[in-house]
Amino acid sequence: MTPILETQELCYTYGVETPFEKKAVQNVSIKIEQGDFIGVIGHTGSGKSTLIQMLNGLIRPTSGKVLLAGKDIWEEPKKIRAVRFRVGMVFQYPEDQLFEETVLKDIQFGPRNMKLTENEIEQRARDAAKFVGLPDELLDKSPFELSGGEKRRVAIAGVIAMDPDVLILDEPTAGLDPAGRDVLLSEIVSYHKIRGNTVLLVSHSMEDVARVADRVLVMNASHMQMFDHTAEVFAHDKELESIGLQVPQVTKIMAELKSRGYPVETCLTVEQAVAQLLPLIKKGGDRV
Repeated sequence: MTPILETQELCYTYGVETPFEKKAVQNVSIKIEQGDFIGVIGHTGSGKSTLIQMLNGLIRPTSGKVLLAGKDIWEEPKKIRAVRFRVGMVFQYPEDQLFEETVLKDIQFGPRNMKLTENEIEQRARDAAKFVGLPDELLDKSPFELSGGEKRRVAIAGVIAMDPDVLILDEPTAGLDPAGRDVLLSEIVSYHKIRGNTVLLVSHSMEDVARVADRVLVMNASHMQMFDHTAEVFAHDKELESIGLQVPQVTKIMAELKSRGYPVETCLTVEQAVAQLLPLIKKGGDRV
């Protein structure tokens, strides 16, 4: 099966042939399958933001290719806008880009640019609002009357309404309180399961990535450091720490227990840890 997204020796250099030349992405080759939920992590300046902007054509690679369903997205540069409808991008703090009179009109903006019928635009916008948990009574309000979390949902709904094959979210929970972050993540996971599309989540929160991602892409100093199943990536806790990343606390605790000889395996969530520890505690509390 052809991957929904593939990069081949992808590179991008800022300020080519100037004193400020900097290689942001170097020789990244990955394959992302339809329906994958990918976490993208890396320290500030690792190249992850540049990479995701190349995936939907916002930045043209210096060299290498981005393939969408097997086709080079830059094969026909005049059609690059159509690629952005299929690979939707939600930027960090997307609520800063809200501008319409009402929430509904803001969500409709993307579908309207796709030249759909009014009925299709209306239906897509309302469906997207439901996906992100926006009640009908908010749709006729000004987006500027909403809370921070509600604004974030409106911005995400605007991209979802375009029904992209791939949804890329750049730090979607940044700035939200813990409760708001949990709710938004749950809605994104629900959307992914129902829609069955591909999601890429860029996040500094290792806990968030561990909870929701099937696979994790680790960027470091413009290179791909790792790209593997989530449990496999976080099992390399020492390697991740060496490049400035922290594994989830529960993963670190379980790794320490394992190093001390306890019969436990890598865990990504508290629930997984409890499932492993309870049988040990029942055998004798003094053992853990």
